[in-house]
Amino acid sequence: MPKADLAWTPDLTQATGPLYLALADAIASDLASGALPPGARLPPQRRLAQALGVDFTTISRAYAEAARRGLVEGRVGQGTFARGGAEPPAAAPVDLTMNLPPHFSDPALTSRMWDEAARLRSGGLDLLLRYQDPAGALADREAATTWLAPVLPGLYPDRLLVVPGAQSALFALTSLLLRPGEAVAVERLTFPGYRAAAAQAGVRLIDLAMDAEGLTPEAFEAACRAEAPRLLYCTPTLQNPTTATMSLARRQAIVEIGRRHGVTILEDDAYGRLLAEPLPPLAALAPDITWHVASLAKCLSPGLRIAYLAAPSARAAALARGALRATVSMASPLSAAIASRWINGGCAQAVLEAIRSETHARRALAGELDAHAAPAPDGFHLWLTLPPGWSRGEFAARMTGSGIGVVGSDAFHVGVPPPPEAVRIGLGGPISRPRLAAALQRIGDLLAAAPALSSSVV
Repeated sequence: MPKADLAWTPDLTQATGPLYLALADAIASDLASGALPPGARLPPQRRLAQALGVDFTTISRAYAEAARRGLVEGRVGQGTFARGGAEPPAAAPVDLTMNLPPHFSDPALTSRMWDEAARLRSGGLDLLLRYQDPAGALADREAATTWLAPVLPGLYPDRLLVVPGAQSALFALTSLLLRPGEAVAVERLTFPGYRAAAAQAGVRLIDLAMDAEGLTPEAFEAACRAEAPRLLYCTPTLQNPTTATMSLARRQAIVEIGRRHGVTILEDDAYGRLLAEPLPPLAALAPDITWHVASLAKCLSPGLRIAYLAAPSARAAALARGALRATVSMASPLSAAIASRWINGGCAQAVLEAIRSETHARRALAGELDAHAAPAPDGFHLWLTLPPGWSRGEFAARMTGSGIGVVGSDAFHVGVPPPPEAVRIGLGGPISRPRLAAALQRIGDLLAAAPALSSSVV
């Protein structure tokens, strides 16, 4: 249907990001400019979808988003109408709580990702109507060796398992390697998902002091002498939440202590590939005592729910296979096949580079926040140490009141010493750069003000 047949049509030629958000933004813009008068009836959803050449669900989501912002209202049996009145529409909240890779703007690469996935249709029904080995198909484990080759060269498929996300691997391995009541050493500020996995497995957490490079060798040595943990869980690169990255010397020291005290290492390498020049993982320095979990969620796609688990040996991999069968059965064959196709065809590397580029651009938006944040230009989360006078609870509450979500340090804290006055800020996800910049500016303004002076309570 020609656009001229519609009373109002949006201009989406300059749209970036999800189309439904672009359409909702267009409604807001045209209301502000007068191109869409208050009370005007918007085109029926199916007619507008046909005119714009998009899916009906895109229009439906756009109208729902516009209604949530207070831009339009639906009237039963009549349609959707632009709202009038002097009250401006409420701004959409900005969620900086999730630690997601940023959405990049590259239509050609996005199309390539979907095109590669669509080519799997030639494989018939096996990917849809068949169970597979809990360790993953051989072709997918071979693709995993290709993906991990830059950091773990010489890895063979018999030591690899394809798992449905890092979280399932962390729980399965903790249950496999420890009995209830036994101890695992962790960074004092650690990934909440591992805290949950440890609690489910019934094991104790021993907190290790940290510095700018992550857990300290002195704390690990002292814990080994006093508590004799059987397992160390850590994230050596762009640690979550602190963004700390261990130097090579620090990694060597941790490996030496673990080997000397007979401690197995569980290495969470969710962020390692984000570095343009990755440091050797602990699994490269001590493959015989290290389980290496390499998630694709942060460097490629959270939606695939695929991670690669490198075991210390083929025998250890066989034991993990049984643990995975008992807990999660298997990774999705379809998701694993998509990841393999992206890796083997070079699409995965292109996506990784696009994520790196967008990460650097967003990290540059932090500006004056750098004075309060650890230096980590390759990471898409900030660890913000609050200035004197601010408590993490008050700051997070003030942010929530401004429509901005951040995460206080309590979510990550383990041990007796009180959590630091700090918050984690996620720079990724679908939020656009302009909205992110505005949110970061608001955070900077709040940091610059004394807590008492920034309050509007009367």
